[in-house]
Amino acid sequence: MLDLRKLRYFLTVAEELHFGRAAIRLHLAQPPLTRQISALEAELGFKLFDRTSRSVTLTAQGRSFLPYARVVLEQVELAQVIAGKLAAGTAGQLALGYVSSIALSDLFSQVIQGFAQRFPDVQLTLVECASGSLGAQVADGRLDIGLSRLIPQGKEMQVLSLGEERLVAAVSSDSPLATQAQVSLAQLSAYPLILFPPDYGSGLNQSIEQLYRHHGQPLRPGPTGRQITSIIALVAAGQGVALVPECTRSLMNKGVTYRPLVEVDACAKLLVLTRSDTRHSLLVDAFMSVIRQTPIANTKLELE
Repeated sequence: MLDLRKLRYFLTVAEELHFGRAAIRLHLAQPPLTRQISALEAELGFKLFDRTSRSVTLTAQGRSFLPYARVVLEQVELAQVIAGKLAAGTAGQLALGYVSSIALSDLFSQVIQGFAQRFPDVQLTLVECASGSLGAQVADGRLDIGLSRLIPQGKEMQVLSLGEERLVAAVSSDSPLATQAQVSLAQLSAYPLILFPPDYGSGLNQSIEQLYRHHGQPLRPGPTGRQITSIIALVAAGQGVALVPECTRSLMNKGVTYRPLVEVDACAKLLVLTRSDTRHSLLVDAFMSVIRQTPIANTKLELE
């Protein structure tokens, strides 16, 4: 295996084309430098320099070898820099799971952008997950952090609440409800309610079902969609109504009108999930700090 120190010596002599000046740069006496270059040539099996009493020049083999030596040393320096960032928690990989109803929120985009700007050497992997499985994937380490609306079961999870997001009614633009300034659950109960499948968006479903029960309104199950976009498409097709986070307004689908609800408690939780044990990485802590410092501007979120 080639000695990196000898490669550095070779690169310095190749840049200076003078053993004396190279020795000064390397803080060496000239004889040891000459011996090290000779030893490297012996290892390689060819001469690197043609030397006379007046000049030093690279041989043809030396010129061909030079770029490879330079790349090796540059990669070593880069590895040292990355190692330092890994030790400091500013580089590495982070897996973030989220439910689809959160992806449209201002918080989601602001946090992702803020984290990428502060930690450009971190490879952030985004994984859309079903609410029911998100907590389990964080607990067993498949995900480092989860953004969810469902409080997971089990003591191995740490849950940070970022407050609640207002729900709005999504109705067909052809519906009489679209002409009203706001609608009530009593009015919505006359229509099929489009939800996520029970195994996928159970966090948002849970909030909606609890809201209907709390206000004593019957819930007429309608078709289901695995994505917020699918749910809104079903509304546009006249297949029912939906209660969605207010951030969904940004979709602006043709044929869909969003209306605020009379019920002031029509909200969905916004939660951050991490493991509660000591396996937190520095990157998880860094991401959590970005979340706490992110201004939630122009949204209905209130930090608790």
